[in-house]
Amino acid sequence: MNLKPIKVGLLGFGVVGGGTYSVLTRNAEEIARRAGRDIEVVRVATRTPSKAKAVFGEALPVDDDLMGLVSDPNIDIVVELIGGETLARELVMQAIAHGKHVVTANKALLAMHGNEIFAAASKKGVMVAFEAAVAGGVPIVKAIREGLTANRIQWVAGIINGTTNFILSEMRQRGLPFETVLSEAQRLGYAEADPTFDVEGVDAAHKLTLLASLAFGIRIQFDKAYIEGIAALKQEDIAHAERLGYRIKLLGIAKRRPNGIELRVHPTLVPASKLIANVEGAMNAVLVKGDAIGETLYYGAGAGAEPTASAVVADLVDATRMHTSDPENRVPHLAFQPNALADFDILPISEIRTSYYLRFTVEDRPGVLADLTRILADKSISINSMVQEQKGEGSAAIIILTHEAREGNVVDAIRMIENLGFVHSSVTRIRLENLS
Repeated sequence: MNLKPIKVGLLGFGVVGGGTYSVLTRNAEEIARRAGRDIEVVRVATRTPSKAKAVFGEALPVDDDLMGLVSDPNIDIVVELIGGETLARELVMQAIAHGKHVVTANKALLAMHGNEIFAAASKKGVMVAFEAAVAGGVPIVKAIREGLTANRIQWVAGIINGTTNFILSEMRQRGLPFETVLSEAQRLGYAEADPTFDVEGVDAAHKLTLLASLAFGIRIQFDKAYIEGIAALKQEDIAHAERLGYRIKLLGIAKRRPNGIELRVHPTLVPASKLIANVEGAMNAVLVKGDAIGETLYYGAGAGAEPTASAVVADLVDATRMHTSDPENRVPHLAFQPNALADFDILPISEIRTSYYLRFTVEDRPGVLADLTRILADKSISINSMVQEQKGEGSAAIIILTHEAREGNVVDAIRMIENLGFVHSSVTRIRLENLS
């Protein structure tokens, strides 16, 4: 049976929009063989039509009427690639209201408004597919939502921001400070002119929020995520970590605990023997642990025109296959049936339990180490290993790796130690995960 082509409208024609059109055109025959019918872009709406017109000429309509595209009766699937939240939310909601499937790469939109969007889509019987919103071309959404269905997911940990991973890789390999490497990342196009969302961990938190919902069957709760970026990391801590057998990575971590879910993004010491610790440059990787399968690792390009387009087109193929199917039999947006989402608490950062790297710069005199270790012991913080280095006349650095401890206890201990007056500068605290 020959089915009529699925007609697609592109909202936005930037890097990813151009990549999506390129992949669809170049691999049209292969994609049609997989989808069961042709997939055709029939209209483009963008805030800068001149760029798209230079590509398409008169081949298909290009304009700046974004709202007109989402209500166009000739379009089956809307691909939202304009980014941002406010306008994108309005456009996606209107597309759903007009009965159109939506494919989006917009992690901020879904992290902030996903509950509303998915509820509207379920009510209308349409799909909102978002593989490209998390880790670019790495098919982690499909892996968790479908491939690991049999598992009770225990935790997810990921390098899900290529900009920060590039910066940390360069700091470690070349011994350069954060500010120098950030400038280079901007020059090479890995970092935006305003890199705040990347280096402060917000972009990774958007993605982690979606992964946590898929893994644990909970509502999207970005506002409860703990977020800490890499701007305050010192070169000496990266060097210390290396000597101790660890690498520092900005990880998004979601863990199932008996009393709730940990949802956190922060710099993390990871054993150098772990595969994820050896993910370098702008690459992404996500490690998932399920009770049946154990640990699985998903690795690849987390950004870029065609890697992201790969995920967008995969979603287009899924939406095409499902276009005429019964909505009740589709894979749910967040892996679990909408009426079966759990109401687990997101734990405050003070209640998480992990190990820690602590660096103290202290007076080099008798009794300091005894006072320091006594306070740690009083707060139920057990020392795994310790290194002391001379820092100069009358000063020493003490680096401690702890066993697993409660974050609130660690914060209290550091405050008590700093109040004793023998610490020369703020104590450095970096969380440590063995990921096992």
